[in-house]
Amino acid sequence: MAWTDKLQYDPIHLLIDADNGAIRYLTTRDLLDDYVPQVDTLWNINDAKGILKRQKPGGYWVYPGKSEDYRLLETFKNLQSLVYKYQFNRSNHAIEAACEYLLSYQTYEGDIRGFIGNQYAPYYTGLVTVLLISAGYEDDTRIIKALEWLLSVRQNDGGWVIGSPGITGNSELKLKDIIYLTSDKTAPVLKPYDKSKPFSHSGTGMVIRAFAAHPQYRTNPDMLKAAYLLKSQFFKEDNYNSYKDADHWLRFQYPFWWNNLVAALDSLSLIGILPVDNDIINALEWLISKQEADGLWKISYSVIHKSTVNKKSKEQQLWITLAICRIFKRFYNHSHEN
Repeated sequence: MAWTDKLQYDPIHLLIDADNGAIRYLTTRDLLDDYVPQVDTLWNINDAKGILKRQKPGGYWVYPGKSEDYRLLETFKNLQSLVYKYQFNRSNHAIEAACEYLLSYQTYEGDIRGFIGNQYAPYYTGLVTVLLISAGYEDDTRIIKALEWLLSVRQNDGGWVIGSPGITGNSELKLKDIIYLTSDKTAPVLKPYDKSKPFSHSGTGMVIRAFAAHPQYRTNPDMLKAAYLLKSQFFKEDNYNSYKDADHWLRFQYPFWWNNLVAALDSLSLIGILPVDNDIINALEWLISKQEADGLWKISYSVIHKSTVNKKSKEQQLWITLAICRIFKRFYNHSHEN
């Protein structure tokens, strides 16, 4: 049985006929396993060239009207689009410059720090690490150091928390304290949190992507343990106030950012959990039931995150549908392509 037979509707024709050339290319390569030209043909797409045109000589991007503090976040966002949508890698000098800019925020401990002031942020370290792995840095010693740091800051149960000050339930911190700690460069660094507290599925879902993307680390037994923790929380509230509502599982975005059902399944399909697991079966069946008659999926099935309809959201639907199709293909073909 083909993986497409699992779905209510075959969305391939919509993806292969998309106006976006990158979606057509990736559908042909990843879903149909057909011949495609060299990946650098995507680098000449106008949207990609437009992003690169805004890059500064130091390898970073700036957010108009914002201070220098926003350079890290803006560089991360733009590099995500270039790497995940247009398949850029470090062989391109502009991409290598951007990657090196992100790595300039790595501390001697191994984490990437700067997204929330000077505080530890394992979730962002995970997101930056998977991005750099995808850009061709998987064997770089700095990536290995980041992955090892992430392993060292797991909770005792094997998962991760978000990492922002106050996330682990520090009742002594008031809102003004958290704002100060996460925005003032002179603020003291709070050491990692009480490891006896339970994991956050929001944090774990974001961190585990880095390990799922790495050919060696995805087979680490600790990752299977973390994967089982993550899937056990599908459709449930998080343990902490940040992204606590269970509806956060049901809002999708591409490139992946915050934890949600599609992003989590993408990681678990790479780590190797088979679709005989009840949590996986239930999640896949939920996706099947929510497929629209046109073959696509909505951006959001959440009450707290409405699904808008415009040109941008229509293209997002195509990217999300492509991501979901990759997941079904991996699970039911038992393969591990990216």
